[in-house]
Formats: sequence, structure tokens, C-alpha cells
Amino acid sequence: MAERITLSAGIRSNLLTLNRTSELADRTQDRLASGLKVASALDDAAAFFAARSLTNRADDLLGLKDNIDQGISTLAAATNGIEAITQLVEQAKGIAITAKATNDTTERASLALQFNALRVQIDALSNDASFGGTNLISNAPDNLAVNFNEDGSSSLTVLGIDSSTTGLGISGAIVSFSLDAFIDIALTQVNNAITTLRTSAATLGSNATVLQTRLNFTEDLVNTLQSGAGKLTLADLNEESANLLSLETREQLGLNSLSLAAQSEQSILNLFS
Repeated sequence: MAERITLSAGIRSNLLTLNRTSELADRTQDRLASGLKVASALDDAAAFFAARSLTNRADDLLGLKDNIDQGISTLAAATNGIEAITQLVEQAKGIAITAKATNDTTERASLALQFNALRVQIDALSNDASFGGTNLISNAPDNLAVNFNEDGSSSLTVLGIDSSTTGLGISGAIVSFSLDAFIDIALTQVNNAITTLRTSAATLGSNATVLQTRLNFTEDLVNTLQSGAGKLTLADLNEESANLLSLETREQLGLNSLSLAAQSEQSILNLFS
């Protein structure tokens, strides 16, 4: 059985100090490498799990943020569609006014064909104004539901608006503008359609503003949550760098002290030689 080596109190004390200094230096180097002062529950359980909760909520809100952003794009597509349809309806109105200003039956018949052609384009345009498979202004419009929080208790539902010729009230067949009465009917229809389109554009624009406001709020909230998590777990790199320099100096001093303690024991041993 090997004999046990007994260390003096001075050497043992210096070794213990060196070990503790080395452990602190290793921890500081880990913090500098990872940028974290709390990397696991072992470092600080309360801070670790509090930060994890904040980070999880931030991640959930980031998913909702993407949905809000998609909702804004869907409303933008619908609004662009409304604006384009409005231009077509105003063009149809101009054709009807031109027809009433002339008594030439051939010209009136030609203008009636142009009027009807524009109505076909209005229907085609309303059906094309979709984004991501959602169309808010087709003849069978979809609704748009957007959640603002994790449990869905805060949300916005945008109802679709039929902006086809049927929804605008201009779907009745007009064979010709042969009579002023037909033209007057067409003008009444397009004027009402223009009023409806303006109301629809205002409604969609208001909803888009709400979504943009919620998007900005969600981005700010995510940033706040992430910053809060960072305050609990992120290391101060300047402080840790200073700590490392101090620990390296302390370690060198510890080695010097250990060397002096060993030399002292060696000097005592020399007295017996």
C-alpha cells in the first residue's frame, strides 16, 4: 500500500486558492465564448427559466407577426383590386355619358359593347385579386381572420366584399344604348357602384391600418421580451474580460505563493541535510 503524502497547511491553502481561481477563470472563458452568463439551469435556475418563458412567448409572437404581415398583404391585394375596378367603372361611366351625348345609333351600339366588355373585365379582375389563396373581393369573397395573441382572445376578422358586377349592381344585361332610358339606368348603376367601391376601399384601408398598428406593436413587444431575456442571461463582455484579466493575475500570484511555500519547506529540509 502506497504511503499517503501529507501536504503542509501553506501548500494546501495555496493549491485550494489556485483551484478556485482556475474554476472561475474557466467559467469566465465560457461566458466570453458563449456570450451567456446563464447558459443552463445549473448557472441560475430562476433566471434561466424566467428567460426561457420570455423567449418562448417571443417565438410565439413572431409566428403571429408573420400571419399579421400576410394579412396586410392580403388587404393590399384587395385594395389594389378595388382601385383597379373603380377605374374600370369610371371608364364605363364615361362610355355611358358619351353614348347619351350622341344620337348616332351605330355609335351607341358600339359604346354599349364596350360597356359590356368592361363589365366582363370587372368580374375577371375581382376574381384575380387574391393573395395566398384568399380573395376578399371576388363574387364569392373569403373572410380574413388574424389573431394578435397566443390564445386568440385578441383578433380581427375582415369580411369579404363582393366587388364583382353582381355585388356592385351592374350585372344586368344592356343590349344597346338605343334609348336614353337604358343609358340613364346604366349611369345610375355605375354611380352607385362607384360609391360602393369608395366605401369598400375605406373599409379595407381602415382594417389595413389596424393590422399595421398591431404588426408594429408585436415587433416592439417581441423586442422587449427578447431584451428582457437577454438581461437575465447575457454576459457583460467588458466585465467578463476584466474578470478574466484579474483572475489570470490572481492565478499567477497564486503560483508564486505556492512556489514560495515550497521553497520555505525546502529550506527547512536543508537544515536537516
